[in-house]
Amino acid sequence: MKKHLLPLAILAIALGGCLNKHTHEHEAEESGLEPLAYTLYTEKTELFVEFKPLIVGEESRFAAHFTHLGKVFTPFTEGTITLTLEVSGKKTTITANEPQVAGIFRLALTPEQAGEAKLTFDIKAKDYTEQIIINGLKVYADEAVALADASEGAADAEITYLKEQAWKVEFANEAVIRKTFHDVLKTSGEILSAPGDEVIIAAKSRGIVLFNGSTSIVGSKISEGTQLFVISSGDMASGNMEAEYQEAKNNLEKAKADHERNTALYEKEVIAIKEFQATKVVFENAKTVFDMMARNYTKGGQQLKAPMSGYLKHVYVSVGQFVEAGTPLATISKNEKLILQAYVSQGDFGKLPNINKAHFKSPMNKDMKSTEDLNGRVLSYGKSATDGSPFIPINFEIANRGELVSGSMVEVYLISGEIPNALVIPRSALMEQQGKLYVYVQSSGEGFDRKEVTLGADDGIDVQVLSGLKEGERVVTKGAYQIKLASASGAIPAHGHEH
Repeated sequence: MKKHLLPLAILAIALGGCLNKHTHEHEAEESGLEPLAYTLYTEKTELFVEFKPLIVGEESRFAAHFTHLGKVFTPFTEGTITLTLEVSGKKTTITANEPQVAGIFRLALTPEQAGEAKLTFDIKAKDYTEQIIINGLKVYADEAVALADASEGAADAEITYLKEQAWKVEFANEAVIRKTFHDVLKTSGEILSAPGDEVIIAAKSRGIVLFNGSTSIVGSKISEGTQLFVISSGDMASGNMEAEYQEAKNNLEKAKADHERNTALYEKEVIAIKEFQATKVVFENAKTVFDMMARNYTKGGQQLKAPMSGYLKHVYVSVGQFVEAGTPLATISKNEKLILQAYVSQGDFGKLPNINKAHFKSPMNKDMKSTEDLNGRVLSYGKSATDGSPFIPINFEIANRGELVSGSMVEVYLISGEIPNALVIPRSALMEQQGKLYVYVQSSGEGFDRKEVTLGADDGIDVQVLSGLKEGERVVTKGAYQIKLASASGAIPAHGHEH
């Protein structure tokens, strides 16, 4: 049979179509004519339709398989399909208001005259309407003319995997396209806290650390002003904060009384300005010391409060531990910004100015993330190797949406210079066996071929294909393993399609 390349139709985006030999023993026995099979795609729908060649006066039954295209392909479970056969301006129409089984609509037409024909499928789905057109068909005057016009069919696909099988698993395919790709530097990196996004709380006096309940537990959400710790001097003989506080209070009261007395005497010109100013300075100094002591001080000790809202990231001390003034107690993080720091070999230093984004993933989270999606930007890159390391760091600031952990190691793909007009497929399409990479290409509605590929740049999401594929071919991006199992079984699945 002839292999058809279908042109674009009005209101339909026919991304690919092919006529393939399809084994239906009962059809061959009845008429000697091989059934026709077409596979077409729009942006939202895949149509795979089978029917016998159109002959005047003979009913042609169509098994039309409709699939919703999305992240995972699913069968139509509702909707209306109207099929129109047009020959020399005369139209014959039939409508199916629901699928006979999920994804499969049964339609039948009887051509009334011979000639060049056009088949139109008007699709009314739940959320949209579309139209798919097959041009260039023939309606034959009789079976003898159809047999005389029949030619050798296209080669069978290596693997048969039915729609009914694909609809039961996570399955999807995607067209091989050409687009501007990029050189990629694959390396490792680390997620770090962003500068200014964290603050360390330190002890302001020496003493014993007391915790304030659940707010001192790592991971707790903290509001600005929340009390976290109390530094208590207890019964310490030296450095006792309570004694120092009382001393500062007594000194302030004495200095205040002296200052008030000298103020009155100065106003009466009893004492000189020098003596008045001396008591004023003593009073102001005593007040400053007392205010500093009294700030966040309670009878039990000095309170330490959160200076900003965020999460308690680290606690460095234990309950009852003695600390000196200045000892770090805890870290609070806003957890809003993070730093992605990647390491580049010295040989690739010249590529650093061209890098403006990166893809990365954690060993614990297989989902690839992009700095673009996280409002990322390049903060800086090193001008020399770091101490003790032959690598040069490059730093991205990224938003933290709750999925990243500071301190975790990541696999990084640094996006560099452009590769124009590159042949590109999703990385999820790749399969590997004995060190060789291959993909499954959907060559017809239910036919698949295995093709080995040679790859170029790899950004962790898409890969550049150097050989093995052509633009427009559709590679399986989800469900490839199930197709591999189907090919390994060697059994030809029973086909439930009837015409």
